[in-house]
Amino acid sequence: MPKLAHPEESYLDPEFLESLEGRTLRILSEYLSPMARLEKARINSTILFLGSAKANPTDARSAFHKYYWEAEELAYLLAKWAIGLKTPAGKDFVVCTGAGPGIMEAANRGAARAGGKTVGMNILLPQPQRPNPYITPELSFSFHYFFMRKFWLMYKAKAVIAFPGGYGTLDEFFEIVTLLQTSKVSKKEMVLVLYGGEYWRDLIKFDSMVEKGAICAEDLDLFRIVSTPRQAFAYLKKRLSVFLG
Repeated sequence: MPKLAHPEESYLDPEFLESLEGRTLRILSEYLSPMARLEKARINSTILFLGSAKANPTDARSAFHKYYWEAEELAYLLAKWAIGLKTPAGKDFVVCTGAGPGIMEAANRGAARAGGKTVGMNILLPQPQRPNPYITPELSFSFHYFFMRKFWLMYKAKAVIAFPGGYGTLDEFFEIVTLLQTSKVSKKEMVLVLYGGEYWRDLIKFDSMVEKGAICAEDLDLFRIVSTPRQAFAYLKKRLSVFLG
């Protein structure tokens, strides 16, 4: 009788790994691999930038043009400050984004200009989103599952800065503010900032939500609205310094 071929181990079998039954392993890998890589890079905490992928650095006619350069400047200020902290146990307040263009690129660009490490967490989409060139190569991640990407975008974040954006930015902002409102994330552990007062106050009538009883007046204290890089930097520096002990 002919000898049977040695069966391939399941963890090396691409057909199994890509099957419905292998989904749990795929999800688990998107949890464990970023954990190992961030620990290897000694990333203790991050500052997460959210905002429109449509912000164009060269199109001055775009409504998002100025926000690109303001995000770049704010990321530069924060990264330069964080580098100077020289915490012995690793790197704190590393700039992190969703890895794409627009505001994400601007934040990675500003951090890179300051000489800092910078994280990018990309998502695989039907229309591919290429990681921007300002991400530190060993800190460039790619995710299939949106919920695992969201987890890692937020997990190490001590501050989240939401610049003007569309559905994706709104989704991420409301998820984070809901976690703060319900104390699933402690207000003592994360600072939430909306950048661009004119944009956000026109887009979302927060005071009207209070008047109608949809939220409490105290819920407006879950975030701070700022409108200039210097204003945002001063507020974040003060709040984040508390986390250093």
